[in-house]
Amino acid sequence: MLPLANRMRLGQDFDTAVRRGRRAGRRTLVVHAAVTSAEAGQSLGEQKPVLVGLVVSRAVGSAVVRNRVKRRLRAAMRPRVAHLPPGALVVLRANPAAGGASMADLTADLDAALTRALQQATSADRRERVR
Repeated sequence: MLPLANRMRLGQDFDTAVRRGRRAGRRTLVVHAAVTSAEAGQSLGEQKPVLVGLVVSRAVGSAVVRNRVKRRLRAAMRPRVAHLPPGALVVLRANPAAGGASMADLTADLDAALTRALQQATSADRRERVR
């Protein structure tokens, strides 16, 4: 389970991550990541927590399969949250292939996609701060 402070609940946060963030996809999932720690009005002492949201549609499978995919993604994200930059917004969108994937496949795809999306998001964040 993800800690309560790291759960994305607001639609605005989902929109920000999907629209302003960077996307990286793999066979079983797509990761949308936005780094928002450099927003105006935020002091160094007030760092926002990392927020993680999940999107698992009916295309993935039945309710049982969707819930299993959500549990696996939450379990895979829990140890990774501590290594993400403060204020990062991450949305994990499961593809239909995630329904039949093993935990090892989901974890491998998550690692690869998360690394790529965060690299793109942090480099884009640096470019915006320079302007």
